[in-house]
Amino acid sequence: MDILLASNNEHKQEEFARLLAPHRIVMPKDLGIVFDVEEDRPSFTENALLKAATLKALAPSYWVLGDDSGLCVDALGGGPGLQTARYGFEVHNHLMDSKERNAFLLKHMEGIENRSARFVCALALVVSDYRVFTVCEEAKGSIARHERGSEGFGYDPIFIVEGKDLTMAELGMEMKDELGHRGKASRMLMELVRRV
Repeated sequence: MDILLASNNEHKQEEFARLLAPHRIVMPKDLGIVFDVEEDRPSFTENALLKAATLKALAPSYWVLGDDSGLCVDALGGGPGLQTARYGFEVHNHLMDSKERNAFLLKHMEGIENRSARFVCALALVVSDYRVFTVCEEAKGSIARHERGSEGFGYDPIFIVEGKDLTMAELGMEMKDELGHRGKASRMLMELVRRV
């Protein structure tokens, strides 16, 4: 079955294609849909649901998956949190790429000993107006002192997974899918759908 992903992020498409196999993950652009939603809700779950419901209205015949995820760092008051993708915008006045955001976050963590953090992933699957599934999972860890590893994307090179001395970017895809926030949330979501 095709599942329409409420995102323009090709890295997420690749990850969900692995996590939700054998379902095929389709993006809005594949259907000729221009998709952009202002993520202004107060929680990851509400943002994921907003994205999925908005795209479902544009493509009603598809099951639509919305994802909202982010990095929450205790020493930064839970930030960047909901502003993960836009972190640093208010200072630099442009959307930074991953390397810039990682450097910006590491600079804010200089001299801080409490480096505990977690990745959060909320998923919302809208099947129809009356069949909506939401889950939220997390992967605990800490912030590294510098970037390590070349796998993954986003903040993966600076996030050390709890119980490992490896960043998400050093784990390799199979282990990242097992231990990561998107992997955990995807498995929980598929378990819910199978029970219905």
